[in-house]
Amino acid sequence: MLNLIKLVVGVASLEELAARQKLPHNTRRIDGHAEPLPVVHTRSFPRQAETLLAGGSLYRVIGGLILCRQELRDIRTETREDGTNGTLLLLAPRIIPVEPRPMRPFQGWRYLNAADAPPDLTHAATTAPLPTTLLRELTQLGL
Repeated sequence: MLNLIKLVVGVASLEELAARQKLPHNTRRIDGHAEPLPVVHTRSFPRQAETLLAGGSLYRVIGGLILCRQELRDIRTETREDGTNGTLLLLAPRIIPVEPRPMRPFQGWRYLNAADAPPDLTHAATTAPLPTTLLRELTQLGL
């Protein structure tokens, strides 16, 4: 399985990410879904889109840590207001917390093999999320 990984800029927590994804310019309606899906705007169209759509996810880096993933539902091209072409990554609405893992900044998105992806957190629903700064410090300490 193949995934994508992308930085989230200007967001400090998973709650903030969830709120941002509900804004009208960050959602699109597609056939077969009653509710609009969250989208991520990006410049480049992935060459391996078919492989990504066969069960892949978009992993998100917040504050220097990979903190969550969302399943990829579709990848589409879109003409922007300025006339240039862009790409929309349509995501499942559910944000799945993953085991925090440090990640250095990079531009755009990158492919992420399933073997290199952090595992999902199974206890996330029963515990309150830790602040990103505390998660980063604990991760750097190896805890």
